[in-house]
Amino acid sequence: MPVPINFVEKKPLPSGATMLCGFPDVGLVGVLASSYVISELALDELAYVDSDLLPPVVVLHKGLPHSPMRVFGNSGLLVTIAETAIPARGIQRLMRSFMGWVKSKNTKMIVPIGGIPTQNRQDIEKPEVFGAASSVDMISLLEQHKLDVLREGYMVGPQALIMRYCAENNLPAVALLAQSFSNYPDPEAAAAALRQFSTITGVKIDVAKLVEKGEEIRLRARDMMKRTQQELTKMNKGQESDLPLYI
Repeated sequence: MPVPINFVEKKPLPSGATMLCGFPDVGLVGVLASSYVISELALDELAYVDSDLLPPVVVLHKGLPHSPMRVFGNSGLLVTIAETAIPARGIQRLMRSFMGWVKSKNTKMIVPIGGIPTQNRQDIEKPEVFGAASSVDMISLLEQHKLDVLREGYMVGPQALIMRYCAENNLPAVALLAQSFSNYPDPEAAAAALRQFSTITGVKIDVAKLVEKGEEIRLRARDMMKRTQQELTKMNKGQESDLPLYI
C-alpha cells in the first residue's frame, strides 16, 4: 500500500505567486537560499508536508517541533524548504506529489535553486550562475536576463525532478544553479543564485548578511551536508559530470 503524502495548509496560499524551492543538494545552495529568504523577508509558515517518506525527524524552532519540509510565503512569494536530507528511496513519489499540489495553487513560476559541483571552486571569487528551463519561453526569459543556459548535460536530484514534472505539466519553471563546493555548505553560491532570482522575479533580497555570515553558516550546516551527500550518492549524483550521448 502506497505511503500517504499529505500537504497540510495552515493558512490560505496565494494564487499566482512565484515559488522558490530549496532542497538539499551539493553545497546546500538551495536550502541556504530558502532559509535566508524566509528569515530576511519574515515569511509566515503556510503549509507543511506530512509523510512517512520523510525521515523520522522534527525540526525545533523556538522550542517547538515542525515538519522538516515546509512552505512559507506572503501575497506574491512562496518559499519551500526541506531542512533534512530527503531519502533517495522516496524522492520521486514525494516530488511528483509536491508538484501536483503546487500546480493546484496556480503558481506563476517555480524556481528551484541548487548548486553545480565545481572542482576549482576555491579559486572562484564570484560563483557563476547557470539556468535551465521547462520550456522554450522560459529559456527566452533566461536569455533576456543574460543568464548562461545549460544547453547539454544531466541534472540529478530534487531540482531535476521538479524541472521534469514542470515540463511534463506545462508549468513555467527556471532552475538557477550556482557554481558550488561539492562537499561543503556554500553560502556565497546561494547568494549568487539569489541575486539572479531577484533579477528574474523582481523580488528584492539583500544578500549582504548571507555573505557576511558565511563561515558561521558553513559550521552550522556541515552535518546536514554530510547526510545530504549520502543520499545524493544513492541518486547517482555523479552522473551530472557526464555528457549526453545523442547528437
